[in-house]
Amino acid sequence: MWTHAPWQGRFLPRSLPPRERLRSYATWCNAVEGNTTFYATPARSTVESWAQQTDPDFRFVVKLPKPITHERRLGGVDEELRAFLEAVEPLGPRAHALWVQLPGSFGPNDLGALAGFLRGLPRTHAYAVEVRHRAFFEDARAERLLERVLAGAGAEWVPFDTTVLFRSPPTSDAERDAWTKKPRVPRRSSALTDRPIVRYLGRDDTERTVEGWRPWVDTVVAWLREGRSPTVFVHTPDNAEALPLARRFHDEVRARVPEVEPLADPVPAEPPTLF
Repeated sequence: MWTHAPWQGRFLPRSLPPRERLRSYATWCNAVEGNTTFYATPARSTVESWAQQTDPDFRFVVKLPKPITHERRLGGVDEELRAFLEAVEPLGPRAHALWVQLPGSFGPNDLGALAGFLRGLPRTHAYAVEVRHRAFFEDARAERLLERVLAGAGAEWVPFDTTVLFRSPPTSDAERDAWTKKPRVPRRSSALTDRPIVRYLGRDDTERTVEGWRPWVDTVVAWLREGRSPTVFVHTPDNAEALPLARRFHDEVRARVPEVEPLADPVPAEPPTLF
């Protein structure tokens, strides 16, 4: 996301080479979703550059590659998994969680594969699983079975909250595109571990996005007061304002839990001028 074109020149300096943009992004937010790893396992040198551009307490939630989760559906993936784990090793403590995003067709009958896969993972990482099959949200038995599998491995369940997006018809091209691609599932706000992760998708209208995240502010405040350390990712269909929105969410939470560390001051997108 730190190379997102609409941010260049607005929030991030336009003149930065791609390998320096993460450093600038990290002054806006203290966590990032590693979506690019879904499409290809990165070179170790690339991951080393990510580590060099961020502080040790910066959080990467890194998605497992598509061949592992979608093509092989977690079976017979030892070689691919080994290559991925070796590639992300330079992140060290920055690897907040390895993210297992499963396809919408991965349902309750597949939980045996998930349980076996999670059992075989090294304990050197934390893991978070995102499911999209509606049965896990609408069938109490399927929900309990999934929670049991995740709890047995100490893994978190990542909710992807799209309820605000689907609350009313789309009003922009980006929203119409999101309607065809994003999962339409109920909101879930229960944490299984001390490091819950939330993915929230709002609208391209800022105020509708802010209004829609009110329940998450309440939830995150409660988690913090319980001693948990949540990570929240704020999206909109076009993501044009995602950076200031993420900071606004953080400010709303911090207003209620003042002991939360403030975010750093962002690096200016353009150098200051005398006139």
